[in-house]
Amino acid sequence: MTRVLVARLDSLGDVLLCGPAVRAIAAAPDVDEVWMLCSSVGADAARALPGVDEVLVWDSPWITVTAPPATPAHLAVLAALLERASVDAAVILTSFHQSPLPLALQLRLAGVAFIAAASVDHAGTLLDVHLKPGEDFPEDQPEPIRALGIAAAAGFILPGDDDGRLRMRLDAPPPTALTGLGPYVVVHPGAAATARQWPAASHARAVRLLHGAGVQVVVTGGPDERELTARVSGEGHRALDLGGETRLPVLAATLAGASVAVVGNTGPAHIAAAVGTPVVSLFSPVVPAARWAPYGVPHVLLGDQWAPCRNSRARECPVAGHPCLASVSPHEVVAAVFALAPALARQEVGA
Repeated sequence: MTRVLVARLDSLGDVLLCGPAVRAIAAAPDVDEVWMLCSSVGADAARALPGVDEVLVWDSPWITVTAPPATPAHLAVLAALLERASVDAAVILTSFHQSPLPLALQLRLAGVAFIAAASVDHAGTLLDVHLKPGEDFPEDQPEPIRALGIAAAAGFILPGDDDGRLRMRLDAPPPTALTGLGPYVVVHPGAAATARQWPAASHARAVRLLHGAGVQVVVTGGPDERELTARVSGEGHRALDLGGETRLPVLAATLAGASVAVVGNTGPAHIAAAVGTPVVSLFSPVVPAARWAPYGVPHVLLGDQWAPCRNSRARECPVAGHPCLASVSPHEVVAAVFALAPALARQEVGA
């Protein structure tokens, strides 16, 4: 048996973006199983990826936002997971600002014979396939293409009948509240990083405009975003408020049924892309849109991509007034919704 470990140690959306690479590895004729090593934030996304047989969960001290201390005890947990996995090869997938080398060292100590990754740093004997970003491939390319390139260098090629788009399994039905709703638009106002959030008042205004145009709107958010979704939905009077009720499988099913999703550059944008739903992307340029815009689906990118926060990777807005997104008007968002779903614009205007 050949068992390959795919590591992606950051967030939910990042894990979804490596889905095509995972499928390339799983399709190899000499690969029997694909295991993934993910953070506690990204693990549910890994479980939803086609081609994944098992998921190992471990939070990295050098990658995750809420990084745990790098203690001998914490590294011993990783060592125990790798011993249990007993993998033959590993592909470490990272973004441009992350190093694969600390994990590569741990994999070598666990006896993994073949390791592939991309690193700007000299890797010595830690990597068997070492791609150099900026030399072996351009940095400004979509994250799924970057991941596919690393997999291909390791010998794992996506089959010709695979279109390379994002995919995820739909393992839950949509909420019963959606039954009989008809065509609807999902508005997801929250984001883990406030620098990526369009103002709540702007979300609420866009919902009012859509509601006034006769469009059914569903507002989604996590358990800690109920106050936000209540405000944006007009306390449920202008939109169906599902705040706190959409864990990942349910959110995926909700987005799969939507005509369009309105969302920032955060995990649910990639969930929408993985279920084939067009996206109005309220994209803060703290990270490059060339790498993290919704992939493989029709989308409209809004937000000043040349704002002063550009490429800062800031989690809290470093510029007074949040100009990159505050400059986007609710009317622009509604126009983008209708551009992506023209049939909605032809509906009878509601009372």
